[in-house]
Amino acid sequence: MKLRVLILGIGNILFGDEGIGVHLSNYLKVNFAFSSTNNTLDIVDGGTLAQSLIPLITSYDYVILLDCINASDGEIGDVFFFDFNDIPSNLNWQGTAHEVEMLQTLKMIELLGDLPTIKIVATIPQILESETTFEISPIIVDSALNMCKIVINHLKELDFSVEQVKDISLQEIANNSFRGY
Repeated sequence: MKLRVLILGIGNILFGDEGIGVHLSNYLKVNFAFSSTNNTLDIVDGGTLAQSLIPLITSYDYVILLDCINASDGEIGDVFFFDFNDIPSNLNWQGTAHEVEMLQTLKMIELLGDLPTIKIVATIPQILESETTFEISPIIVDSALNMCKIVINHLKELDFSVEQVKDISLQEIANNSFRGY
Protein backbone atom coordinates (compact mmCIF):
# COMPACT_ATOMS: atom_id res chain seq x y z
CA MET A 1 0.00 0.00 0.00
CA LYS A 2 1.31 3.40 -0.98
CA LEU A 3 1.48 5.84 1.93
CA ARG A 4 0.79 9.54 1.31
CA VAL A 5 2.97 11.42 3.82
CA LEU A 6 2.76 15.12 4.70
CA ILE A 7 5.24 17.20 6.65
CA LEU A 8 3.21 20.14 7.94
CA GLY A 9 4.99 23.14 9.46
CA ILE A 10 2.88 25.16 11.87
CA GLY A 11 3.65 28.55 13.40
CA ASN A 12 3.63 32.31 13.09
CA ILE A 13 6.81 33.34 11.26
CA LEU A 14 6.44 36.95 12.40
CA PHE A 15 7.27 36.15 16.03
CA GLY A 16 10.71 34.55 16.15
CA ASP A 17 10.79 31.06 17.66
CA GLU A 18 6.98 30.87 17.33
CA GLY A 19 7.48 30.13 13.63
CA ILE A 20 9.92 27.24 14.06
CA GLY A 21 7.54 24.66 12.57
CA VAL A 22 7.20 26.66 9.36
CA HIS A 23 10.91 27.49 9.22
CA LEU A 24 11.88 23.86 9.73
CA SER A 25 9.46 22.64 7.05
CA ASN A 26 11.02 25.14 4.63
CA TYR A 27 14.52 24.09 5.73
CA LEU A 28 13.69 20.47 4.92
CA LYS A 29 12.11 21.42 1.58
CA VAL A 30 15.08 23.54 0.46
CA ASN A 31 18.01 21.49 1.78
CA PHE A 32 16.93 17.88 1.21
CA ALA A 33 15.59 15.63 -1.53
CA PHE A 34 13.32 12.77 -0.48
CA SER A 35 12.37 9.75 -2.55
CA SER A 36 10.59 6.44 -2.06
CA THR A 37 9.52 3.66 -4.36
CA ASN A 38 6.43 3.05 -2.22
CA ASN A 39 5.40 6.37 -0.70
CA THR A 40 4.89 10.02 -1.59
CA LEU A 41 5.91 13.05 0.45
CA ASP A 42 4.76 16.65 0.43
CA ILE A 43 6.08 19.43 2.64
CA VAL A 44 3.68 22.28 3.37
CA ASP A 45 3.89 25.55 5.30
CA GLY A 46 0.64 25.50 7.27
CA GLY A 47 1.35 28.80 9.02
CA THR A 48 -1.46 29.66 11.42
CA LEU A 49 -4.29 28.36 9.22
CA ALA A 50 -5.48 25.66 11.70
CA GLN A 51 -9.07 24.74 10.71
CA SER A 52 -8.46 25.78 7.09
CA LEU A 53 -5.98 22.89 6.96
CA ILE A 54 -8.63 20.22 7.59
CA PRO A 55 -9.09 19.27 3.90
CA LEU A 56 -5.31 19.11 3.46
CA ILE A 57 -4.66 17.02 6.58
CA THR A 58 -7.46 14.55 5.84
CA SER A 59 -6.16 13.96 2.29
CA TYR A 60 -3.01 12.24 3.68
CA ASP A 61 -2.45 8.88 5.34
CA TYR A 62 0.37 10.06 7.59
CA VAL A 63 1.21 13.55 8.86
CA ILE A 64 4.37 14.74 10.60
CA LEU A 65 3.46 17.99 12.31
CA LEU A 66 6.27 20.44 13.17
CA ASP A 67 5.41 23.00 15.84
CA CYS A 68 6.31 24.55 19.15
CA ILE A 69 4.68 23.35 22.34
CA ASN A 70 4.78 23.82 26.12
CA ALA A 71 5.61 21.27 28.80
CA SER A 72 4.91 21.71 32.49
CA ASP A 73 8.33 20.30 33.42
CA GLY A 74 10.21 21.23 30.24
CA GLU A 75 12.87 23.73 29.44
CA ILE A 76 13.36 26.04 26.49
CA GLY A 77 14.81 24.03 23.63
CA ASP A 78 13.56 20.62 24.77
CA VAL A 79 12.49 18.51 21.78
CA PHE A 80 9.54 16.12 21.77
CA PHE A 81 8.45 13.41 19.33
CA PHE A 82 5.14 11.67 19.98
CA ASP A 83 1.99 10.29 18.44
CA PHE A 84 -1.12 12.49 18.63
CA ASN A 85 -3.00 9.54 20.14
CA ASP A 86 -0.44 9.36 22.94
CA ILE A 87 0.25 12.97 23.96
CA PRO A 88 2.43 12.99 27.10
CA SER A 89 0.47 14.41 30.04
CA ASN A 90 3.07 17.12 30.71
CA LEU A 91 2.58 18.67 27.25
CA ASN A 92 0.09 21.26 26.09
CA TRP A 93 -0.45 23.77 23.31
CA GLN A 94 -1.23 26.68 25.61
CA GLY A 95 1.56 29.01 24.46
CA THR A 96 -0.13 30.83 21.61
CA ALA A 97 -3.44 31.10 19.85
CA HIS A 98 -2.24 29.14 16.80
CA GLU A 99 -1.16 26.25 19.01
CA VAL A 100 -4.53 26.00 20.75
CA GLU A 101 -6.29 26.20 17.37
CA MET A 102 -4.10 23.41 15.96
CA LEU A 103 -4.92 21.12 18.87
CA GLN A 104 -8.62 21.90 18.49
CA THR A 105 -8.39 21.28 14.75
CA LEU A 106 -6.82 17.85 15.25
CA LYS A 107 -9.42 16.95 17.87
CA MET A 108 -12.19 18.07 15.51
CA ILE A 109 -10.81 15.87 12.70
CA GLU A 110 -10.59 13.00 15.18
CA LEU A 111 -14.26 13.47 16.15
CA LEU A 112 -15.21 13.35 12.48
CA GLY A 113 -13.34 10.04 12.13
CA ASP A 114 -11.00 11.35 9.42
CA LEU A 115 -7.77 11.70 11.41
CA PRO A 116 -4.74 10.19 9.67
CA THR A 117 -1.76 8.98 11.68
CA ILE A 118 -0.30 12.13 13.25
CA LYS A 119 3.25 12.32 14.59
CA ILE A 120 4.32 15.53 16.28
CA VAL A 121 7.86 16.87 16.46
CA ALA A 122 8.00 19.99 18.61
CA THR A 123 10.19 22.17 20.78
CA ILE A 124 9.62 24.63 23.61
CA PRO A 125 10.28 28.12 22.17
CA GLN A 126 12.24 30.94 23.75
CA ILE A 127 11.19 34.00 21.81
CA LEU A 128 7.49 34.65 21.90
CA GLU A 129 7.73 38.34 21.17
CA SER A 130 5.07 40.94 20.74
CA GLU A 131 7.46 42.67 18.34
CA THR A 132 7.79 41.28 14.83
CA THR A 133 11.08 39.45 14.26
CA PHE A 134 12.40 36.73 12.00
CA GLU A 135 15.28 36.02 14.40
CA ILE A 136 15.40 32.55 15.86
CA SER A 137 17.14 32.21 19.22
CA PRO A 138 20.37 30.14 19.14
CA ILE A 139 18.94 27.49 21.48
CA ILE A 140 15.98 26.97 19.14
CA VAL A 141 18.25 26.76 16.09
CA ASP A 142 19.97 23.85 17.87
CA SER A 143 16.59 22.33 18.81
CA ALA A 144 15.37 22.63 15.23
CA LEU A 145 18.43 20.77 13.96
CA ASN A 146 17.62 17.98 16.45
CA MET A 147 14.02 18.05 15.21
CA CYS A 148 15.35 17.77 11.65
CA LYS A 149 17.34 14.64 12.56
CA ILE A 150 14.24 13.09 14.14
CA VAL A 151 12.17 13.80 11.02
CA ILE A 152 14.82 12.44 8.67
CA ASN A 153 15.31 9.28 10.73
CA HIS A 154 11.55 8.77 10.90
CA LEU A 155 11.20 9.23 7.14
CA LYS A 156 13.89 6.59 6.63
CA GLU A 157 11.76 4.23 8.76
CA LEU A 158 8.89 5.00 6.37
CA ASP A 159 11.03 3.85 3.40
CA PHE A 160 12.27 7.25 2.21
CA SER A 161 15.76 7.92 0.96
CA VAL A 162 17.17 11.27 2.00
CA GLU A 163 19.85 13.29 0.26
CA GLN A 164 21.12 16.67 1.38
CA VAL A 165 21.21 18.88 -1.72
CA LYS A 166 21.91 22.31 -0.19
CA ASP A 167 23.18 23.73 3.08
CA ILE A 168 21.21 26.92 3.64
CA SER A 169 21.12 27.89 7.31
CA LEU A 170 17.90 27.81 9.27
CA GLN A 171 18.22 31.52 10.05
CA GLU A 172 18.56 32.36 6.36
CA ILE A 173 15.47 30.24 5.67
CA ALA A 174 13.62 32.08 8.47
CA ASN A 175 14.65 35.46 7.06
CA ASN A 176 12.98 34.51 3.78
CA SER A 177 10.05 32.34 4.94
CA PHE A 178 7.58 35.13 4.17
CA ARG A 179 8.45 34.68 0.48
CA GLY A 180 7.36 31.04 0.54
CA TYR A 181 9.25 28.03 -0.72
